[in-house]
Amino acid sequence: MNEGISTGEMWRSAETILLRGGRLVDPAAEIDGRQDLFIRRGRLEGMAAEISRDADLTFDLSGLVIAPGFGDAHVHLREPGNEDAETIASGSLAAARGGFTRIACMPNTQPSLDTRGQIEYVLRQAQAAGHARVYPVGAATRGREGAQLTEMHELQAAGAVAVSDDGNPIASSRMMRRVLEYARTWGMLLITHAEDPELVGEGVMHEGYWSTVLGLQGIPAAAEGIAVARDVRLAELTGARLHVAHVSTREAVETIRAAKARGVAVTAETAPHYIALTDEALKDYESVYRVNPPLRSAEDREALIAGLRDGTLDILATDHAPHTVVAKDQELAAAPPGMIGMETAVGVTLEVLRHREGLSLTEIVALWATRPAQVLGWGGGRLKLGEDADLTIFDEEASWQVEPERFASRARNCPFRGWTLRGRVRMTVCGGRLTHSEGVTACPSERFQTEFS
Repeated sequence: MNEGISTGEMWRSAETILLRGGRLVDPAAEIDGRQDLFIRRGRLEGMAAEISRDADLTFDLSGLVIAPGFGDAHVHLREPGNEDAETIASGSLAAARGGFTRIACMPNTQPSLDTRGQIEYVLRQAQAAGHARVYPVGAATRGREGAQLTEMHELQAAGAVAVSDDGNPIASSRMMRRVLEYARTWGMLLITHAEDPELVGEGVMHEGYWSTVLGLQGIPAAAEGIAVARDVRLAELTGARLHVAHVSTREAVETIRAAKARGVAVTAETAPHYIALTDEALKDYESVYRVNPPLRSAEDREALIAGLRDGTLDILATDHAPHTVVAKDQELAAAPPGMIGMETAVGVTLEVLRHREGLSLTEIVALWATRPAQVLGWGGGRLKLGEDADLTIFDEEASWQVEPERFASRARNCPFRGWTLRGRVRMTVCGGRLTHSEGVTACPSERFQTEFS
């Protein structure tokens, strides 16, 4: 029996667990320092600089960082309809291995998540898998076709955490206004896929130096900038809450920054691949680097990092978009856009933002835990005594090589294949349950060891 399985079995059987010696980083509670955590029957019962209590299991977390459970506000689980690329079970397991306890799944499935029954199906499948909390995002329009509103209140009652037509922009300004007004009526967040489809056209990559050199149809930054400006203005007009997905351009960052200064209820995200890669990655025509919106210029990348620093961009989200090997292994123009990202998210974030750009651990934990909870309103984001333990525990210095073949995700379209990253998730605890363990050894008490064996 390997260490991961035995540790998990012991955790499930233990009544009390002591996590000792880790560095707790909880921005919401303004904590950054050594803390012991005591867990009883899955709930956080004690939190102090030193806890001298007997426990069934003790973990020495010296050198590791303990954070509130991370949340990914933007993933594609493909089920129902494209289970060959990903399922709710495989995707939520990938989330657990990536350090996530909460994920929001987008509605561009087949059929779309545009009815109560579809939302309830996702929740049943996620509960059966038991790897992470899954929060469905309902479609804003039927079939995500931009023509007819969904019954948002029914989606909300079924468990939808927000609405979106992600994967498709809502092209009509009139319809976008109606969507925002209806979402406001039910107090729902609208997540916008902000692109002007006429400007996107048949583009496959960012319009700039590299698209010219490669002779490929480009997508101008203005395609995003114009759409973000429109959506922000309509949010201002309607008073609705707007969240801008997968921001990739300097222009969009500047528009969102100005809107926030005016008091518009807008939040925004970018993804790890946009802060780690640029359009130069496509110089060998490799389809793994095709994503929507596309990888942008070095100037855009720098603007995104600046936006994360100053809070213009509220959160990071992976936009985990799995595809089969057959689908992705085509010439660039024929391959579907998208990259997987949950199992590399923490490593890429720490490598780029922590080790290269110098952001603090408090800032990074806020991007993945504190602020996603605020944006999505899904609870968590901080540690509270008496509540179920939701924890992401990682080693910020551990180096590892990305090998997609070892991932829990069914897909292999990872743009970081072969990279050496510094930063590795060691444990994930969701709802008091150990959902991932790697390289951390449990020390059972003598009494528990006797009973367990």
